[in-house]
Amino acid sequence: AAHMVESGGGSVQAGGSLRLSCLASGFTTDGAGLAWYRQAPGKECEWVAVISVDGTTSYTDSVKGRFTASLDNAKNTLYLQMNSLKAEDTAVYYCVANGRRTGTNCPSDIGYWGQGTQVTVSI
Repeated sequence: AAHMVESGGGSVQAGGSLRLSCLASGFTTDGAGLAWYRQAPGKECEWVAVISVDGTTSYTDSVKGRFTASLDNAKNTLYLQMNSLKAEDTAVYYCVANGRRTGTNCPSDIGYWGQGTQVTVSI
C-alpha cells in the first residue's frame, strides 16, 4: 500500500536547525503534489510548505526565509530543512502527497500522509 514514512524530528534550542525527511513508498514522488503541514497543541492543522507538480515551492509567511522544502525523486524522498527555529515552530509535522487538509486536524483522509514527527523548540 502507498504510504509515507517520516524521520528527523526532535528537540532543539531556539535558533537551531532540523531536517525532516519523508520517504514515499508504493508510488513515485515524480509528478506528485507534495506538502508539509504542522499541528501545535490546541491549534488547527497549518499548511507550511508546498512543492507543486511543476516543482515550484511555496511557504506560509511565518516560515519564509527559514524553511526550505526540497525533493529528491531518485530517492523518492521529500525534505524540509528548518533553520532559525523558534518556539512557535513547536508542533507535530506531517508530510503529504496528493492530499490536503479537510478539517481542523492533521492528517486528513485525502492523500498519503506520513505518521507525523514531533519538533520541539525550546527557548
